[in-house]
Amino acid sequence: MSRPPILDVPIAEEPIRLGQFLKLSGLAEDGVHARELVEAGEVEVDGRPETRRGAQLRRGQVVAVQGRRARPTA
Repeated sequence: MSRPPILDVPIAEEPIRLGQFLKLSGLAEDGVHARELVEAGEVEVDGRPETRRGAQLRRGQVVAVQGRRARPTA
């Protein structure tokens, strides 16, 4: 089975906090949902679990949630 494509999400400035990016990319419905995903261990950044909602992301890093993937771009 092939993995879904990575969604490129333009950001105005870097770094961007993980919680903000989850909302911007549509991986989370809102801030509460973003927090719940992070606290439940559902979020990976570059293939590693990330438990800090305020983690700083840079362009090109891949964020995965429940099989969906997105990355911040210019």
